[in-house]
Amino acid sequence: MKARRLAIPDVIVLEPRVLGDDRGVFFESFNKRVFEDLTGLEREFVQDNHSVSASGVLRGLHYQLPPAAQGKLVRVVRGEIFDVAVDIRRTSPTFGHWVAEILSAENHAQLWVPEGFAHGFLALTDGAEVLYKTTDYYAPASERCIIWDDPAIGIRWPLRGNPVLSAKDGLGMSLAEADVFERAPA
Repeated sequence: MKARRLAIPDVIVLEPRVLGDDRGVFFESFNKRVFEDLTGLEREFVQDNHSVSASGVLRGLHYQLPPAAQGKLVRVVRGEIFDVAVDIRRTSPTFGHWVAEILSAENHAQLWVPEGFAHGFLALTDGAEVLYKTTDYYAPASERCIIWDDPAIGIRWPLRGNPVLSAKDGLGMSLAEADVFERAPA
């Protein structure tokens, strides 16, 4: 497995070594020791989530505040998504900046989205299946949402028309109004 840090270096793309032949492919999608060696992070994942989205569905920008802040390790097992992480750590030099990566069943790449970041994705194909591990349990009282099209953030979503949003995501707050992390989580 290889690790590649993005323009916000706390967000990391993990690319597994894929072994393939005429039977198909095999790869190790997660190994705690390898994750820690490549990222320098010690994290315990406590929950796995699975979502399926039609093309044009935009989910996010979601996050949970402490004490239930979640780091997420995101991958796609069917289709393709445009995956986004936004730094919402007020004291960070990259506060309000975003990075994105195309994750797909073909490239097998994974995105590490640390605690202190809002996360969202746009399904680029029909039936995009996204799996992600989290470092804390879902806690509705800690959950927050920043609006996907906040001009202060300026995400350049590769949209073909208007996105399909949940009612809750359509009511997301601007970054200026949102509760954010006052400092980076430990």
